[in-house]
Amino acid sequence: MIKKINILIVLTAVLGTLYFVFTKDNNIVLVLKDISIVFTISALYIINKIFKLNISDGLNFVYIVFVFIAHFLGVICELYNHIYWFDKFSHFLSGILSSFVAIYILVKTKDKNNLFIKVLFIICFSISIATLWEVFEYLASVYLNVDPQKVKLTGVTDTMNDIIVAILGTIIVSVCYWFEHKENKKLLIKSFEEMV
Repeated sequence: MIKKINILIVLTAVLGTLYFVFTKDNNIVLVLKDISIVFTISALYIINKIFKLNISDGLNFVYIVFVFIAHFLGVICELYNHIYWFDKFSHFLSGILSSFVAIYILVKTKDKNNLFIKVLFIICFSISIATLWEVFEYLASVYLNVDPQKVKLTGVTDTMNDIIVAILGTIIVSVCYWFEHKENKKLLIKSFEEMV
């Protein structure tokens, strides 16, 4: 079932992108920016095939949902420009989803550490992803003469807010992880662990 959902999301993003490329994009930079989603949304699938990693449909779903929201809705449909809170929402979501990637790693490595160390790993992993993304945006601004961090407009406020909302998403997942494992309850986290 989840594999079909993944395919549906990918098809929606690719077909929607083609629509925008043929109807609104009027220069090569915009076309390349939009069409890059084909590579972005299929990157995990390609990596999986090349390195034979056996990445689960559940982890692929997490990745595809984030690319769909951040790249297709945010960049291609331009929700970053039209909905003032969309950037914060996507960074909050990135904190949640990168926490699920950390949980995936814990499941696959059959980590035997105590619960505190596992939660600490989830938090550190997710914060590292948020920080690396902001470094990527900074380097893009330096070398490509763009301003994804809105430094000219906000100083470092946008960057700090992005990291803070990613951390909030991470904390929510970490608390859920702690609760489900401490109380031996099967809710969202343990359901995800069974999928991977």
